[in-house]
Amino acid sequence: MSIKNKKRISLLRYWTSRYLSTLCIGLVVIAIISALWIRHTTLEHRLNMTKLMAEEIADRFVDISEGRPTPRGDVPGFLLDRGRFMNMESDPSIYIIDANGLILSSNRRRERFFVRTFPQEILNEEESVQKIRVESENSNFYVVKTPIESEGVLLGWVVMLEYEENLVQVNQEYRQLAIMISGLALLGWAAIYFLSRRLSNPITNVARAARQVQDGDYNIILPENDIKEQEVYELVHSFKEMSNRLQQLESLRTELLAGVTHELKTPVTSISGLLQAVNDDVVTGAEAKEFIAISLNETTKMKKMVEDLLAFNSFATNAIPVVNQVHSLNELVADFARQWQLVQEEKNVEVDVVFLEEECLVDVDSIRLQQIFTNLLNNAKQSMVHGGTIKLDLTVSGEQVQIDVVDWGHGIPKEEQGLVFERFFRGENKKLKVRGLGLGLPFSKMMAQSLGGDLYLVESSSSGTTFRITLPKIEDDFESY
Repeated sequence: MSIKNKKRISLLRYWTSRYLSTLCIGLVVIAIISALWIRHTTLEHRLNMTKLMAEEIADRFVDISEGRPTPRGDVPGFLLDRGRFMNMESDPSIYIIDANGLILSSNRRRERFFVRTFPQEILNEEESVQKIRVESENSNFYVVKTPIESEGVLLGWVVMLEYEENLVQVNQEYRQLAIMISGLALLGWAAIYFLSRRLSNPITNVARAARQVQDGDYNIILPENDIKEQEVYELVHSFKEMSNRLQQLESLRTELLAGVTHELKTPVTSISGLLQAVNDDVVTGAEAKEFIAISLNETTKMKKMVEDLLAFNSFATNAIPVVNQVHSLNELVADFARQWQLVQEEKNVEVDVVFLEEECLVDVDSIRLQQIFTNLLNNAKQSMVHGGTIKLDLTVSGEQVQIDVVDWGHGIPKEEQGLVFERFFRGENKKLKVRGLGLGLPFSKMMAQSLGGDLYLVESSSSGTTFRITLPKIEDDFESY
């Protein structure tokens, strides 16, 4: 009960939601990695630009008095608004410092961190780029320094300072990244939505058709020409073939019920009428005995049909064992042909056997094999209304022997050839002319397969029909048997 009440969701919703979740998680990871990479590369790029600007500023100073660095032009003019060269909204702090650490000039009117003397520990550091932590503000800033030299003499320093958050601030790049990630998410969702919809539509149609078949309606319509996916096409095509097959079997079942009812009802009605006539003294004497004889004959036919039905069911459930023995194929077929001809009331049909040139042994149940031959020979005789010759052609093919049963009768209609081995199927030519249950060929094929071989229809036309029995042969020497 819990399985029936379990909530189900559509294939389209299932795959779309899960793919979208997976896509979003993947894009978030990519966005984080991309943002960190942009931050890192931007920081490196701006630090390099800061070093270049510091070197460019240092090249503007010369020593003309008392060992102090003196600019060639106006200092404030080239120190101001340097941030725009690095594509930054802020402007880095720039200090011109002499060799003793005294701040000579700056682009800042009010000093924020230092007074007139710059810390010597920063100037004495060998690294040109330093990262310093300001605990009071809980932030980091970078220091880039370049020496001012003239003829190998250190005159001072150009020092540039900027907060780390200003160096890595790239709002435009982050906006572009966000737009790209959002676009990829939307594009991915649209792609999986349409792909899942294309996949779910034929499956939904097949499910709807399955419910239609479950309700007993086999007239389903499933378009398959516009399906490009091989697996989906095979699913739809196979389901349509299965539905057509079920429709044929349903028609066959209905026909079987009517046929079996008719075949069993007819002798019962005849027997009942004949015995009622004898019982009511409608007929007497020799005529009464004739009525009783006819009744016994009809009883025998009805008994034979019931026995065929019981035998088929028993064989289908493996209730009848097969006892194999080694036999000479030529001798076995010759005995079958002779015995069948002896019991025929009408002698207008002959059996011509084409034997093997070299004797061959087979390990079979001779009783079951004779039943197969009897069914095939009876069918061949019924197809030849005016009599004729039935040919039994024995050949060897690889590891098997083949026995072709060939007649020159009216043949089997093309539309019925695929159904001849169906249980209870009776062709149009036999329904009104030959009484039976349509179990002869299915029973024979089942027995042939139990013997390790097979039975199948080779060809059939208006000029005749050929059935072939295949059996495994024995490679041992014939003389040892």
